[in-house]
Amino acid sequence: MGLQVKSKIWLENEKGELVIGTGRLRILEAILEVGSINKAAKKLGQPFRTVWGKIKTAEERGGFHIVESTSSGTRLTREGLELLLTYKEFRKRCKSYADHQFRELFSKSQAGRRSFRERRG
Repeated sequence: MGLQVKSKIWLENEKGELVIGTGRLRILEAILEVGSINKAAKKLGQPFRTVWGKIKTAEERGGFHIVESTSSGTRLTREGLELLLTYKEFRKRCKSYADHQFRELFSKSQAGRRSFRERRG
């Protein structure tokens, strides 16, 4: 049995309320791709009302607008795009760091020692 490291990264405001996590990341990516909250909701298989609610909640908790209406649909604001891109980069870096630390620590714990399986028995 091989072990893997898994982690979830999300951002909260000063009150500990979720601003962005994996679900909202997918919503913002979909809006960026299709240019509409309604189309993004359909793409994600979620009700429009749910998607809209998550966006509005993130805006209230974050203290800035994430999306704006245009004559052709919806787009991310400058702040919304910055949040999306920076959060994606942060997640990527955290994953890379966690993977590196996992390989380093768990390879050391296995070298010259009995395996986890042997220690249990």
